[in-house]
Amino acid sequence: MSDRDGMRVLVGYAPDDRGDDALALGARFVRAAEGSLTVANIHPPAWPARGPGSVDAEWVSYLRERSDAALDQALDHLYPLSLRDGVTRRVHAHRGSGRGLIEVARDTGAGLIVIGSAPRGRRGRIAIGSTADQLLHGSPVPVLLAPRGYAEEAPPRFERLTIAYWRHRDAGGPLASAAGFARVLGLPIRLLTLVLRPPGLAARFRGADELMARQLAQAEEGLAQAAALFTDDPDGQGGGSGAGGSGGLGKAAVETEAVVGTGVAAALGSCDMLPGEVLACLSSNDGPLRKVFLGEGSGKIVRAAPCPVLVLPRGAVPSLPSEPQG
Repeated sequence: MSDRDGMRVLVGYAPDDRGDDALALGARFVRAAEGSLTVANIHPPAWPARGPGSVDAEWVSYLRERSDAALDQALDHLYPLSLRDGVTRRVHAHRGSGRGLIEVARDTGAGLIVIGSAPRGRRGRIAIGSTADQLLHGSPVPVLLAPRGYAEEAPPRFERLTIAYWRHRDAGGPLASAAGFARVLGLPIRLLTLVLRPPGLAARFRGADELMARQLAQAEEGLAQAAALFTDDPDGQGGGSGAGGSGGLGKAAVETEAVVGTGVAAALGSCDMLPGEVLACLSSNDGPLRKVFLGEGSGKIVRAAPCPVLVLPRGAVPSLPSEPQG
């Protein structure tokens, strides 16, 4: 792959199944977006030894050899995908692998960080381990998470970007960011709102059905306002504000869906998901501006999703190419 002006994608790689899942997802994204790929391995920092400012040279050499071997393995896995040539390798020392990836992303100008699920997760689902936790509470760029087993069962192509949407004042930036990813990948967009029914609501409240009907109607109204932003202003210059003052998001094919369920997992499980689905999730409104911050609701969506999940920083609109660069 030659160096392109498209998005720079950073894959956090470890020589295990989660690393293979992240690599498969990152490689698929790079091919679809015609971007560039950096593969990084984060190793622990050296131990202090023999006085202040001194480190154990043999230990440092051992750590770097392990990281280099891991990256050699990563490139071997990329070779059948025709992505080995032109891939940038990075070895970086940090006590926290997630925070180390954030530093590498800043150094390389990456616009996306891709990682795999923690090993304890269910197959086909995402478990949040220490690396993901650090990224999902502080990354300045979007984070894309691969479900466990993705490398073995990856679909041949991406098919649709579903945005888990709820209306709040800072939704405009992440919504525009998601629209940019859809344009880069050439995907249609679905806006999805989960309307959650509290357990046992019908037994406790006589007007439960009417209450849920009103909440569903409000959700559908919010979805219609958000969807209008994708059609009202093809050039992205005008001023719709139904999704938090984002303005036009550029013309795109958008469908909307609101589903009712008792809990996030049940509601999300009732939604039709294509084999090549990618689910985008907004950061919590309580988090810092222009950083990823996973709240309770978005965390439940990440764990329940049966597909890769893209978590978007709050309020940020990253610079994305309008279309793949040849």
